[in-house]
Amino acid sequence: MAKTFYHFLMKYRHPSPKDRISRFANHAYLDHDFPKTSSDYHEITLYLELNGGYMDGMAVFDEAWELYIISEG
Repeated sequence: MAKTFYHFLMKYRHPSPKDRISRFANHAYLDHDFPKTSSDYHEITLYLELNGGYMDGMAVFDEAWELYIISEG
């Protein structure tokens, strides 16, 4: 079974993030309501649009999602 998006994203966590995806991963880790068991693009997008005030913009999610699809595809 493929990893959830959250599980995939956690490999980008870093104590001193140097890029947008690492900052996103750090914030998602601290977001206790993040849909951790989801692999559904639309569910995660909707969640982030409503609750992702920590996002630099949705482009960073799209970039991370593309890496997820390549990695898990």
